[in-house]
Amino acid sequence: MKKFIHTQIETRSALLKTAACIGLIAMAAAGCASKKLPAAQDMAVGKSEVSEATAAGAAEYAPVEMASAQDKLNRANQAMAAKDYAAARELANQAQADAQLAQSKANSAKAQANAAVLQDNIRVMREELERSNRKQ
Repeated sequence: MKKFIHTQIETRSALLKTAACIGLIAMAAAGCASKKLPAAQDMAVGKSEVSEATAAGAAEYAPVEMASAQDKLNRANQAMAAKDYAAARELANQAQADAQLAQSKANSAKAQANAAVLQDNIRVMREELERSNRKQ
């Protein structure tokens, strides 16, 4: 009878240890997942920012910043593949900032070009007005 009780205790002890190990593994997996989700969200935002900057003409007007954004986004993708979620988040955030800067520079350059065209049109109109006044 003592042997039977001793065997039961050992069995329960083994089951408790197994359950504890499974619990620790589950918590570790949840911890990894909780780090992966924010990194994936930052990656999505980074990709969106780079796409918006590209659509705004940043590759033409701010090529250095655009190349930096794309490079950081590529490195963030590599970090995600390597499951280095902290590095992926950091690089994705840097890519976002670079893309926003590139887009701002592109928008500014386009606005300056439009302003130059308008000023040139105003100059031409003034010259025509002066010629018209001289003829009268």
